[in-house]
Amino acid sequence: MRCTPYSDSYTVYGMSTPQGHPQRWLILGVICLAQLTVLLDNTVLNVAIPSLTRELHAETSDIQWMINAYSLVQSGLLLTAGSAADRYGRKKMLITGLALFGVGSLVAGLADSTGRLIAARAGMGIGGALLLTTTLAVAMQIFSPEEQPKAIGIWSAVNALGFAGGPLIGGFVLDHFWWGAIFLVNIPVAALGLVAVVALVPESKNPRGDRPDLPGAVLSTIGMASLVFAIISGPSHGWTSARVLGTAAVAVLVLGAFAWWESRADEPMLDLHFFRDPRFTGAVAGAVLIVFGMGGALFLLTQHLQFVLGYGPLEAGLRTAPLALTVVALNFTGLSAKWSARLGTPVSIALGMVCMAGGLVSIAELDSGGYAGTLLGLLLIGAGCAVANPAMAHAIMSAIPPEKAGVGAGINGTLAEFGNGLGVAVLGAVLSSSVASGESLSAGLGTGQLVGAVAVLVGGFVAAGLLRRAERVSA
Repeated sequence: MRCTPYSDSYTVYGMSTPQGHPQRWLILGVICLAQLTVLLDNTVLNVAIPSLTRELHAETSDIQWMINAYSLVQSGLLLTAGSAADRYGRKKMLITGLALFGVGSLVAGLADSTGRLIAARAGMGIGGALLLTTTLAVAMQIFSPEEQPKAIGIWSAVNALGFAGGPLIGGFVLDHFWWGAIFLVNIPVAALGLVAVVALVPESKNPRGDRPDLPGAVLSTIGMASLVFAIISGPSHGWTSARVLGTAAVAVLVLGAFAWWESRADEPMLDLHFFRDPRFTGAVAGAVLIVFGMGGALFLLTQHLQFVLGYGPLEAGLRTAPLALTVVALNFTGLSAKWSARLGTPVSIALGMVCMAGGLVSIAELDSGGYAGTLLGLLLIGAGCAVANPAMAHAIMSAIPPEKAGVGAGINGTLAEFGNGLGVAVLGAVLSSSVASGESLSAGLGTGQLVGAVAVLVGGFVAAGLLRRAERVSA
């Protein structure tokens, strides 16, 4: 039996042992730092929309592609990156990802046109894909099964911190520097993370891991990009225009080819047999819909705070902070883990998503010219995230064989990135259509928030139902 370093105490062929790695909590802090850098860039650009519109003369479609280029490249490459991490080493992928992300941030910060910024964001997505797959995979390897839920809770809290902290950090930077600085601040953090990973993170891999599925990665990236492009183009070009219908047809054909390839490939990056497990299917359905609603809603919220309520970038970022602070408080204190243990995974996911949907409705319906409705909504969303997200991630990873931890993390990350990109595109399209039909900007933003609430609520009940069914089958 071939083992990685410290295998007698924490992992053999990628499978955790009861003891766990002796430095597991310190290592978790290191990988969360690397992950936080990537996640911040999912939302940091939102508060820079007015600056980019003014200084680069960016249109709405340009802004959406600046956001989506980053997330769509990640979503297309995450499965391949996870498979490569399992085979070649998760530490190597962490190091490579941090280096690529730092270089991409430098190019983005110095871009002088929308085209160059979009290209740089796509390049950053490659490094981000390598990082996001390895952080969760490493966490699953270095902790014992008993400690994994707590570790995933902290990992999920960092997700929320990055998700909601982007507007805050972006607002602070934009109040003192030009827009390019929101990317340049990544460089010292990436450098610090690189040093820490080299010094602390042990190497782990599955020597029998599958080879990266490059055709699958290409097909999934092209298919998802085509789908989002069609959605973005709909409001301005017409949903029945040749441009939109042609791009949508490409998306359907390419994604169909992706499914066909994965079902016949000897070493697919996405084993379609995973979908036979109700736990996996339920968690997948819920994850896509929750991130769809949350990603698009946060995109609309930052515009609501600046364009409707008149806050500056920094104040707008500060006023979104209660969401992240609620998630961090509930996960780091262990309260959400205790609630989840008592309620069970299905009820935890359903309850969490009901809270999040209620928060989105509060923002849409109670915030008539003031901040009170938004504050209540952010607190509800934060509480829901703290309960539902760790349960969702653990359900996905538990349905994947331990030696496929990288692939499992890739699936989890793909769902998050794709759902976020699609949410921005769809709810952005809802906003554009609402304004074009004569609604005010405020009314259009509210309509988009309500669409996001419905998606989150549906996701909660679908996921909970399928997970409950899986528990009954197991019993």
